[in-house]
Amino acid sequence: MAENRNALVVDDERDIRELLVMTLGRMGLRCDTASSLSDARNLLQRNQYDLCLTDMRLPDGSGIDLVSEISRNHPDTPVAMITAFGNVDAAVEALKAGAFDFVAKPVELSVLRDLVRHALELGDSPEKTPAADAVASRLYGQSPAMTSLRQTIAKVARSQAPVYIAGESGVGKELVARTIHAEGGRAGGPFVPVNCGAIPSELMESEFFGHKKGSFTGAHADKPGLFQSADGGTLFLDEVAELPLPMQVKLLRAIQEKSIKPVGANTEVSVDVRILSATHKDLAPMVADGRFRQDLYYRINVIELRVPPLRERLEDLPGLSEKILGRLSKDQARPAPSLGEDAVAALRNYPFPGNVRELENILERALAMADGDVLTADDLRLPEMVVPSLPTASTAPQTPQAAAAANGIDPRTIDPRDTATSALPSYIEEIERAAIQHALQENRYNKTRTAAALGITFRALRYKLKKLGID
Repeated sequence: MAENRNALVVDDERDIRELLVMTLGRMGLRCDTASSLSDARNLLQRNQYDLCLTDMRLPDGSGIDLVSEISRNHPDTPVAMITAFGNVDAAVEALKAGAFDFVAKPVELSVLRDLVRHALELGDSPEKTPAADAVASRLYGQSPAMTSLRQTIAKVARSQAPVYIAGESGVGKELVARTIHAEGGRAGGPFVPVNCGAIPSELMESEFFGHKKGSFTGAHADKPGLFQSADGGTLFLDEVAELPLPMQVKLLRAIQEKSIKPVGANTEVSVDVRILSATHKDLAPMVADGRFRQDLYYRINVIELRVPPLRERLEDLPGLSEKILGRLSKDQARPAPSLGEDAVAALRNYPFPGNVRELENILERALAMADGDVLTADDLRLPEMVVPSLPTASTAPQTPQAAAAANGIDPRTIDPRDTATSALPSYIEEIERAAIQHALQENRYNKTRTAAALGITFRALRYKLKKLGID
């Protein structure tokens, strides 16, 4: 795999250079070495390299500068950073500058060999277009938002940096994660998705890290965890916001040290996993509230990808609907119907709170129920979106006194103690409920913007949503 490949090793410590040259040489790579930033620049001007390993601290500058220059001037050359043990900030900075991965000193040869293998596979990734195209074709869209998203995916796929995928429910966050995996150097490895909200908290450690036989009641055999199952590939943490705080601590350590300790084991196991994560929630307020660890947030959010909701790319609706109908019709072995003009207009006027997933459900239902070759607006059976209005004098709930007067009873004879707990509070609650629902719709169900529009804190809005039973 590494025959006729050239590598550049940049480090001011002679022993480290010799160790790296010896290891890479046994893998079939020819190595050039540099002990300074200026020497490395001179070699890069004269030669083409398939891989570069550079130390963080160099006599005449920072390895971060070299990473940035290689990413800018030699984009086809993967570069990895060598950092001091436990220096996570430097590793994150290197990944943001364009490094595809990092390795900590003292260098473990098994970790180094895995890193080199993935770096060389990056150069081969264009040959893997059939699998990548099959996945990327589902990220359809000619809108500026989708074009930008696909371009960003193409860049981050070559890196090994953790990626945080943000977006509403139904926009296709797992599809984005699968595309990053399929278009990167780990395409030949496993892609392991896990819904963090679906694992009971008492089983999380065993599920993520595995366990040894007899480590607890019911552990009748050794079981590999999700990290070990994803070794050499990608681990996708969906709904990462649902992780409890104790598990967040253990997950952070596993990501930083690239090793895990199965339940009941005495030693740690090295794992080579790229972390992709996603959630439909806004993690920033959760970090501010102390419900999500700040250090884990910055560790998984080295690169952030925002997947746009469907209502922000309505120009993609006709083509996207055609793609979905074609796929559904093929599964049912029938000709694909087309969308009538009234159907397209109806789709454009619908807000799609469930995004692409909801569009697929609507079209699948229409395909099953429609008789003709052209789907009409009636065939779509779109739900009616009712916009709540503030209570008026005629619609506001009546107080018991007003109701009594309407029934011919003298309101002065009513004991206020019988009504004080229900009349005014219920009236105020109705006003609050209507105002919050209206603000939610005005701000497209973004709770952070809704709280700001209402002039209350995010925590206060969350409390009121729970109190008023607003989903």
